[in-house]
Amino acid sequence: MELIRKPLALVLALLLSPVCVNATTLLNYTDHEPLGGTRTRFINDVFFPAIEKESQGRLKINAHWGSERATGYNALSVISKGSAANMGTVVPEYAAKDLPLHQIFKSFPAGPTGDQQIAFFRRVYAEIPAFPAELHHENVVNIFFGTGYPVAFFSTHPLKNLQDIRGTTWRSASFWHQDFLRNAGAKPVTMPWGPETVKAFQTGALDGIMVNVDSGYDLKIQKMAPEVLVSRELWLGHVYLLVMNEKVWNGLAKADQDAIHRAAETAYKTAGQAMNNGYINQLDALRKGGANVRELQHSEVEHWQTVSRYPEIQAAWAKEQTAAGVTQAAPVLEKVRAILADEMK
Repeated sequence: MELIRKPLALVLALLLSPVCVNATTLLNYTDHEPLGGTRTRFINDVFFPAIEKESQGRLKINAHWGSERATGYNALSVISKGSAANMGTVVPEYAAKDLPLHQIFKSFPAGPTGDQQIAFFRRVYAEIPAFPAELHHENVVNIFFGTGYPVAFFSTHPLKNLQDIRGTTWRSASFWHQDFLRNAGAKPVTMPWGPETVKAFQTGALDGIMVNVDSGYDLKIQKMAPEVLVSRELWLGHVYLLVMNEKVWNGLAKADQDAIHRAAETAYKTAGQAMNNGYINQLDALRKGGANVRELQHSEVEHWQTVSRYPEIQAAWAKEQTAAGVTQAAPVLEKVRAILADEMK
């Protein structure tokens, strides 16, 4: 009888143990965009499988797309709380009050592309502690950098070059881009996308929209503004932070944290090329949709940087942020500028 009791006790102990070698941790992911675009497909088809593979199945991702758990505007707070979702994509522009320093990226009219763009963001986070610290303050930690498509100018009338926007009315959702447009001689306006914008196009009150090229296509802007100027170099500075609730991250075993890091390294090897291919496909789709698309020459991008007078806009922003209590705004801006210049050599 004693011989039976000991093995039975051992089995029960293993079953009741709170830590099991093969235990599975379910991570609830949220994304404001539907599954289908280049970024979301890459995360779902490359990064998530890499996490499960590297963790030997210990980590499983339960993904929710299309704002099912959180919108782009409340994703940071939802993930920070960790109840509805404990990991997801955060767009810094949608959380400007909580992530003021992250607004710096979009203040540069031009930047790196593909692999170089990913390398830039990784270097910034590695060399400027203020960025991960800003996320730490919101109880999240970044585990993967996603990037977006460049900005495009969708116009109702033909544009020989960007000088042709002078004296015309343009919509942009970005406060940085509104200032760029104003300095270039255009009249910037803001309005929510919907009937109001469509009517403005129809009546001639709106001449064009400055927006990332994929959003322009998704919204079918080319149907109303078919003349498109675009460049890979007009990078938008649009980073998609794939973050995890910091408490959840800290609760993972080191082996699982390391597995996520390895999965990210694996994904980074092909992420840049995936975005480059997506950009080419996007322009093809625009042309097939009736748009007249022209890619700007490097000299034209340089001209845009000059007429935008972005250093003046950055200086004014840094002064405002400092007055509002973001004391690191100016020094962090200078550090980002130096890294960007080095990466663009």
